[in-house]
Amino acid sequence: MTEYAATVERQRLLLEAEEWAKGINQIHVFDASTTNMWYEEHPEDGRVTDVTYNDGRIVRTKDDQTIRVYGNRLTGDDLVDKYSKMM
Repeated sequence: MTEYAATVERQRLLLEAEEWAKGINQIHVFDASTTNMWYEEHPEDGRVTDVTYNDGRIVRTKDDQTIRVYGNRLTGDDLVDKYSKMM
């Protein structure tokens, strides 16, 4: 039975990390035409809200509609690694 202990523990961590990944890390409301973020490529977007999630994504909305998604969603071992470092 103990032969599966590592596999079960990794799956437990993965499930916890996937739930944690949905959480919000930060919210940034600004005018893209006057403020440049490190990932900024579209100053024409004007006044926007950027929400950064724990999984690394940045979702940009304007007038309650998603207009851009920056970054890639972490999955698998990469997600578990980041979760483990943050906890």
